[in-house]
Amino acid sequence: MGGASGQGPEALTGVPEVGRVFRGSHRVRLGDITPSGLLRLDAMARYLQDVANDDAYDSGIDNPAEWVVRRTVIEVHQPAVLREDLELLTFCSGTGPCWAERRTSIRGSSGASVEAATLWVQIDAASGRPLRLDTNFVQVFGPSAAGRTVKARHQLTDPVPQDASASPFAVRWSDLDVLGHVNNAVYWAMLEEAFAVDGAVSVPFRVELEHHQALGREADVRLCRSGERLWVCDGDLVSAAAARGLIKS
Repeated sequence: MGGASGQGPEALTGVPEVGRVFRGSHRVRLGDITPSGLLRLDAMARYLQDVANDDAYDSGIDNPAEWVVRRTVIEVHQPAVLREDLELLTFCSGTGPCWAERRTSIRGSSGASVEAATLWVQIDAASGRPLRLDTNFVQVFGPSAAGRTVKARHQLTDPVPQDASASPFAVRWSDLDVLGHVNNAVYWAMLEEAFAVDGAVSVPFRVELEHHQALGREADVRLCRSGERLWVCDGDLVSAAAARGLIKS
């Protein structure tokens, strides 16, 4: 996955031939689309969260820990449209000491084609500290990763440029999750808000969003944009950073 280092983005892994692959489905509804009828990125992020949660419960693993998103990459090759039926294939594509990467491949009845990779960090619900993956998790989800290891360090670390535009974003009560933090999907709504002035982006395109600090209800959120980069700031702190770009053939 590309970052501030200037290296090209890492290709997303394909659907494995062995290991656990979970299948989910979703229909694109009115509340999920842009005025032009295309599926929004924040709605897509909710789909990714939902199928991940469904897979975890279906696996039968008894795990009291919580999972938080560190980084998500979404590649839109063909956007989904209103009332399109989607099939989501999701699987573990890599692991680290306290985290795992989840790949999701989305195909639609009208031609939608989306690939995504999300890095989830397992944390202790009481302390909020990272928690090592246990043997049960590795046994159930490890085979599809085929021994691939992933790193959790931040990649979009360059500071906000002084000439970046800035606009406020009000955090609503409905934006909070069970941990009292702004839900991952809401950051994608911020991205949609910041880039809305551009209209529809050409496809295929890739967006990477990385979380640095959690946002709470009282956060003083500003969306700082420079070109194809976005920083979600709480006062002087960067809560999240995102980068958007076209996928070169």
